[in-house]
Amino acid sequence: MMAWMLRTGQGPAHPISGTRPGMAVPEGVGRARGRKVCRVPGVLGGVAALLALACGVGVAHGAEGAVSAAAGAHGASTPGSQAQAQVPRQGGGGDPSRTDDVAAAGGSSWRRVAGVFSPPGSFVPSDALTYDTRLVPAGARIEVTQLAGPSATRVGVRLRGLVPRRAYGMHVHTSPCGADPVAAGPHYQHRPAATADPDNEVWLDFRTDEAGDGRAEALHDWGFREGGARSVVIHDRQGGAGERVACFTVPFGPPGPVE
Repeated sequence: MMAWMLRTGQGPAHPISGTRPGMAVPEGVGRARGRKVCRVPGVLGGVAALLALACGVGVAHGAEGAVSAAAGAHGASTPGSQAQAQVPRQGGGGDPSRTDDVAAAGGSSWRRVAGVFSPPGSFVPSDALTYDTRLVPAGARIEVTQLAGPSATRVGVRLRGLVPRRAYGMHVHTSPCGADPVAAGPHYQHRPAATADPDNEVWLDFRTDEAGDGRAEALHDWGFREGGARSVVIHDRQGGAGERVACFTVPFGPPGPVE
């Protein structure tokens, strides 16, 4: 069984919009402004990632190279398969700050979900909940991506607006977020076990940079069970435990067609 986890160090994180500092934006494609998210380029990027996974080709860049290449190496070989992208959806479960981008190609699927944190019971409902605004301020942003193939799953997270230069823990959990931090349930485990283990679970520990931005990725050679993984939880310290300071509901799932 293989598993990789990429932790962040000091340095700028990628923007939530999906573009990189200095990257030219093609003519006709809008940039993200304010609280809006530029979603169409994300779908195109997801289609490209799916084609790379389906054809066994890894597209590497920067520190993500090892993870991206590994994802391609363990993808199913389906030459000639065509990617099918679903129209991006904004909002989910009544959350106007949430955006969902989804795409599918052959037996693989890609999803990107973004949200803005707010405390439980806020006037505007949110699927991203902060239980400790000192560590995860209201208005902080999160983006989660899942690239799922027949023999590999990659989960990535990007965050903005947290406490600068601080270590956080993060794991995939079994249930959706709720007003009570325990609502998210325990860590998702590939095989039921009595102990926390990064090979058997999805650990996304990260450290923020001087701007309070952070990112992490995890790659496993197994996939999620249908309905078994429903959120990511941010903890106040790294490792297998820690206080739950924030939660974001994410519909993880096995590879296949998107709804």
